[in-house]
Amino acid sequence: MEFTPVAVLAILAGGMALGSSVVAYWRIVGSGFVWLGAVTVALLGATTGIAGGGAVAIGASVAAAAAVFFGKDQLKASALFGVATVGFLIVATSNGTAVAAVTGSLFLGGIVSEMLLGHWYLVDPQLPRWALQRLALIGGAGLVADTLFVAIAAGDFMADPFLGYAFIALTAMTVLLVLGVWFSLKEPNYTGVMAATGLSYLAVLTALGSSVVGRIIVTG
Repeated sequence: MEFTPVAVLAILAGGMALGSSVVAYWRIVGSGFVWLGAVTVALLGATTGIAGGGAVAIGASVAAAAAVFFGKDQLKASALFGVATVGFLIVATSNGTAVAAVTGSLFLGGIVSEMLLGHWYLVDPQLPRWALQRLALIGGAGLVADTLFVAIAAGDFMADPFLGYAFIALTAMTVLLVLGVWFSLKEPNYTGVMAATGLSYLAVLTALGSSVVGRIIVTG
């Protein structure tokens, strides 16, 4: 396994495509959220392709971009996002391992998607909270899986104490932030979602840091 920026970009793009696919499948949002997901994933995917992801990343970006035309038919949009997810996972796997690609995509995808949908909730407070809670659960499950991957694949992740402690700190902070998101969503008032969305912004940063540092440790 070799650590490359392409792998991280592909994992992030795949995770966002996965989250967009899930939300579109639930059919709880309007066309605007589908457009946001399509444009964001397409731009990130194009960056992945230019950085070295090749034709597969570009193809996945095109699939995500095509979802723009299906804002009213969200099952088709979900399918297109699903195709994009598979494409980005292929790119991530070719620059790492399948396990790293899947755990990283679940981890980052769940947390980033929770943040985006939480922000959308502030625009449309009628959205159901269970969707935010499920995305937080996906991100939390991905966090556990990705941490186990790093711990097992690295063997001794404290071989470099600086990176080891950085990984522990970033992972612990992400755990606390995800728990904060979960319990904030238990608050019945509008402020609960506001707090959860704010915490998820921070969780995106620490999760990305944990994912990157973990992969640097694994690759030595």
